[in-house]
Amino acid sequence: MIIVPDDFPSVFENTPAHERAKKLGETRVYAARGADDEQELIKRIDRARVAINIRAHARFTDGVFAACPHLKMVSIWGTGTDNIDLDAAGRRGVTVCNTPGVNAFAVAEHTLALMLATGRKIPRIDREMRGGAWPREMLTQCLGKTAGVFGTGAIGARVVALTRAIGMEVLAWSARGDEAHIRSLGARPASKDEILRTADFISLHIRLTPETRGFLGRKELSLMKRSAILVNTGRGALVERDALLDALANKKIAGAGLDVFHDEPLKPGDPITSLDTVVLSGRSTGIDVYTLCHDQALAVLAETLRSHVEAGRLHDALQGCAAWRDHAAQHAPRWAAHADTLAERLRAALAHAQALGQVEPISLPPRPLSKS
Repeated sequence: MIIVPDDFPSVFENTPAHERAKKLGETRVYAARGADDEQELIKRIDRARVAINIRAHARFTDGVFAACPHLKMVSIWGTGTDNIDLDAAGRRGVTVCNTPGVNAFAVAEHTLALMLATGRKIPRIDREMRGGAWPREMLTQCLGKTAGVFGTGAIGARVVALTRAIGMEVLAWSARGDEAHIRSLGARPASKDEILRTADFISLHIRLTPETRGFLGRKELSLMKRSAILVNTGRGALVERDALLDALANKKIAGAGLDVFHDEPLKPGDPITSLDTVVLSGRSTGIDVYTLCHDQALAVLAETLRSHVEAGRLHDALQGCAAWRDHAAQHAPRWAAHADTLAERLRAALAHAQALGQVEPISLPPRPLSKS
């Protein structure tokens, strides 16, 4: 049985990917809130062989895996795996796979939108005008400013391109220290401290790991300009919550555009909602129902499930589908570059598994991609 326990707000139910999943076997979709509660999540997936994880608020803990012995695979719509206890999954024989890069453009566009909305105070101006005011105040122009981008994967690379396109100088930092890659994007490699001291806009695009939790704390925020704006579309825990609240409340930084939070959904009365220098959006970066990101991400999920089911067993967690790169090269060349490294790794893993007679190659039927 294939179960989607957390399709809220719904993006999977009644889509082509849903129809594909149903052809593989009995499929059940839960489109109501509740998967953020562990017992409710267990109740929803206790009979599942495969769980499709749409939302990060559903946390697959060791307790969940222990209570769901039939579960053999968790397939994630998106890149992040911080809501999955990967060690527990490995111990209990559960394969975890994701769909990295498929929503990179949508997340990057939302990042730019948060930069502009926060810097130009659009939500506040809109609210005041609806109240009868005619606000006049100084706003932040991006042209000539410096953007600091932490993380240069598919999303970070696209943010570099977008910020450069509107006339910003870009400093970038890579956890791998790949300065050649950063230069190839048109950005200048810089240290963490240099970016914090120099950038007018700082944007986070790094994975949440034990090492990056609290990546920005009181010390780091104190290095930022008072006129600087922080944008976080990565994970809430990349920034220490209390340190951020203090920096915003005491005007130590000019503002923040936030799509991710420590508590999701935000609880009523959360202090962050009272700060008028903050623009909020609730995990909305990848919600783009009628575009490439939605259609292809769910298509990749469906194809991943098909390959696993037809193979009769689950192979090791493979980061996406090799066919995605070939398909992108044919229909949307700009996506192909982002998929090169992923495809090489996946092809090697698939070749090894095929040689052992464990799996058949994954294929993705030709289909036109949306143009943007």
